[in-house]
Amino acid sequence: MTAQSVTQVDVAIVGCGPAGVVLASLLGQAGIQVHICDRLPDVYEIPRAISLDHEILRVFQQIGVIDQIKPFMEPFTNSEFFGVDGQLIRRMTMVKPPFPQGYTPSVVFSQPPVERILREKVASLSNVKMALGVAMTKFAQDAQGVTLNYEDGQQVRAQYVVACDGGASSVRSELNIGLDDLDFDEPWLVVDAWVNEQGLAKLPQTSVQYCEPDRPCTLVIGPQNHRRWEISLKPHEDPVLAATPEATWHFLKRWLTPEDGKLWRQSSYRFHALVAERWCEGRVFLAGDAAHMQPPFLGQGMCQGIRDVANLAWKLTAVLQGELKGQAAENLLDSYGHERKAHVHELTSRIKGVGALICERDVDKARARDHRLLAECGGVVKDTPRQDVLPALSTGLIFPSPGAGTLFPQARFHQGQLMDHLFGCQWRWVTDGTVKTDVPQRICCVDLSVTPETEGVVAQWLQRHGVHAALVRPDHYVFASAGNTADASKLFEMWRTHFN
Repeated sequence: MTAQSVTQVDVAIVGCGPAGVVLASLLGQAGIQVHICDRLPDVYEIPRAISLDHEILRVFQQIGVIDQIKPFMEPFTNSEFFGVDGQLIRRMTMVKPPFPQGYTPSVVFSQPPVERILREKVASLSNVKMALGVAMTKFAQDAQGVTLNYEDGQQVRAQYVVACDGGASSVRSELNIGLDDLDFDEPWLVVDAWVNEQGLAKLPQTSVQYCEPDRPCTLVIGPQNHRRWEISLKPHEDPVLAATPEATWHFLKRWLTPEDGKLWRQSSYRFHALVAERWCEGRVFLAGDAAHMQPPFLGQGMCQGIRDVANLAWKLTAVLQGELKGQAAENLLDSYGHERKAHVHELTSRIKGVGALICERDVDKARARDHRLLAECGGVVKDTPRQDVLPALSTGLIFPSPGAGTLFPQARFHQGQLMDHLFGCQWRWVTDGTVKTDVPQRICCVDLSVTPETEGVVAQWLQRHGVHAALVRPDHYVFASAGNTADASKLFEMWRTHFN
């Protein structure tokens, strides 16, 4: 193969699932030359993820697809938890507006059409080439870049590669990167069904967690008449047999009969909690399921992957566009793995905690759990708003100060305009006007005393942390905050050490 036949790009992405396609959009919008491939020729027509959070909707807003996606999503319903003896032990409700990120904190959605919209967005970007139905067969990296070979004979040369090729990642295997086992391994049956009016009349009007020792299970109300069940399997039950239509309807008999709808998907899985030992090897990065897998109890699987690439995209862009060079560039890229691995570890720990609550198999311990939860609310289950379960960044590019590492809210302005639309997703200095300081040229200044917000979500954040300004990263996480001019001078000095 001649040198002229090699496609030269800035970034090559292996895998065109949600994480890969969002990364391609973020990089493509920034002017980066991208090649993305996937062995499958089209979107997988069966849903896997069913829930998203407001941070991910904000990313969809950033890449310009939020309006197209809205018809395929609905706000998450309230959730009720039932204990050993069938009694209500907890009720989780949705928070009311105003929404800090500009969107309701949790939604259910239909994955295939959303993925199709995301791919259409990528296809519209002239600097992004998508190769579908083509597998990457091997790659080799050196100090200057990575060469990838594809089964159709194509060869791509990239400065960086991002593996978004799933839990069985061939790239991760080739790099000999192991997985940390966070001690969760259970067999479950996941069922998606289209339920007719007759069936809907039989079902609960809220999502339900059945915290029953004999067989813990979950019912999720999806968009329109889509319903999902996650049903634990017992050690003696054959996962392959459990996923047959006949066995699936047997598992669903508590709720429905075959006359009440039709099966969309039934699959048996082992729910894992696994995190890659390393997230980068040379010029190759891992993201999405290639980097981590977690149980589904908080609906964070797809969210985690998109959170990965939102973190990585702005860092790759800064390096490729020459904003940072040398050791500063290396440090910025290294921060990706440090930040995301720690964040995933903490969130997975929280997910496991929810799983432990739901999946207690010992009857006595489960009954004690029920008594404890009821005692905490005085015996009367109250509405408990579903709070943001996401941890803050605990390491990486953050400067110790109140609120550093948290996700910064998105203000809404006159006529409903959102902050990211008005000011872009770049470095932003957001202030109530109290702190007066010179802001570096590369940072956008958002002065709320000049452009007032209409819902007060930023004012609430500033008040809660006892500060008057925050320096926000392109991925919307707070680099640092300031309560006065002296604080502002220190944080900008720190910023310059990293980004000048």
